[in-house]
Amino acid sequence: MNQPRPILLAEDNPKDVELTLTALASYNLANHVTVVRDGVEVMDYLRGTGAYAGRPSGPPAVVLLDIQMPRMDGIEVLRAIRADPALKLLPVVMLTSSREEQDLLHSYELGINAYVVKPVEFGQFMEAVKQVGAFWAILNELPPGTNPG
Repeated sequence: MNQPRPILLAEDNPKDVELTLTALASYNLANHVTVVRDGVEVMDYLRGTGAYAGRPSGPPAVVLLDIQMPRMDGIEVLRAIRADPALKLLPVVMLTSSREEQDLLHSYELGINAYVVKPVEFGQFMEAVKQVGAFWAILNELPPGTNPG
């Protein structure tokens, strides 16, 4: 049986990281979750460079991407992913607190797969993350020709 692909969580807020990891764990997903704190780390992970040189090859099941991150924000990361032939088909979900119409439109123009606004209420946040994680980690199939690792 194939090992489940990891989930890449790009989030710089420690409380949101903790809540997201708790929500994903409560669904008993077998996927390992790798947490990165900014957009530069996202790209290093995806390309297997920097601190992630030598990591097992293959794409994550999904990238859960925050918009507001240091060094390289989520919009810049999405643009870089979609411009890279090796990454352009990777599922990316914007998991953000931004309700800005411009962020939503720009994300879809750049090819985001889904845009989820983090609910403020704890229970709703947990449920939203569980549903996103279950869909992208369990149900979603990567496109043909994508290396599953």
